[in-house]
Amino acid sequence: MRRKLVFLKLGGSLITVKDRPHTPRLEVLVRLASEIAEALAQNPELQILLGHGAGSFGHVPASKYKTRQGVQSAEEWNGFIEVWRQAVELNQLVLQALEQANLPALALPPSAAVTAQHGKVLRWNLEPLLQALKQGLLPVIYGDVVFDIVLGGTILSTEDLFVHLVEHIQPSRLLFAGNEAGVWADFPENTRLLPEITPQSFAQVEGGLAGSAATDVTGGMADKVRQIISMVRVVPGLKASIFTGEVAGNVRRALGGEALGTEVHG
Repeated sequence: MRRKLVFLKLGGSLITVKDRPHTPRLEVLVRLASEIAEALAQNPELQILLGHGAGSFGHVPASKYKTRQGVQSAEEWNGFIEVWRQAVELNQLVLQALEQANLPALALPPSAAVTAQHGKVLRWNLEPLLQALKQGLLPVIYGDVVFDIVLGGTILSTEDLFVHLVEHIQPSRLLFAGNEAGVWADFPENTRLLPEITPQSFAQVEGGLAGSAATDVTGGMADKVRQIISMVRVVPGLKASIFTGEVAGNVRRALGGEALGTEVHG
C-alpha cells in the first residue's frame, strides 16, 4: 500500500471563506473534486486518503467554547455538539462535490471512531479505513471533535489524525493544499517563500512562521509544520508538500508527483 498511497489534505482556508463564519467555497470544492478525479483517472495505481479542515465552520464555535482545551461543563458540551454539527455540515458539502465528480467517497468521522488522551489519538480502529482503501474507495476524514479520557472532549485536526495514520499506514507522500503558495519565512509580508524545510532548518525559521490570518484553534503554520516534520521522520524517505490549491490544476499536478510549494523532508 505504501508505494501507492497519498495523504491529501484540503485546508479549511481553501474550501471555506475562513474569516466569514459558516461560508463554504462551493466552486472551489467542485474544482478540487474534479482535479482529484482527473489524477485518479490518469494513474490507476494511485490511492488517496483525503482529509479536510473545518475552516469557518468548526473553528468559530470551537474558539467560542475553547473546545480544543477540554470539555467539562454543560455549556462546554453544548459547544462540543455545535462544533460537531458544523464539522459534519462541511463534510457533507465536501462529499457532495466528490459525488458530483463520480468519486466513491466514504466519510469516516473521527468523532465516531477515535478516542484521545491529552489531545492525541489513543485508540482508533483502522480496519474500516483499510478496507475502504483495499476496495478502491476514497476514505474521507476531517478535523472533528473526539472524546478524550483526560480532557473529556477535544478537537483533533487533520494533521493530528495524519500523525497517527502515518505510523500505522505509511503513505508514499503527504500533500497539504491550502490558500498560500507554501510556507512563508515572513508571514504575513509574504516576500520569502521557503523552498524546503528539514528538521535541522526548522529551528532557524520557526520564529518567522506566524499563525493563521483567521481563527484557527488547532494552531498556526509553525504548529502544522512541526507536526509534518514529525510525520516525515517516521517513514524513511517520506516527503511532504505544502502548496496552494488556489491555482487551478495544482492539486492534480501534486497528486501526479510534481513538486509544488514548500517541501518538507527528513
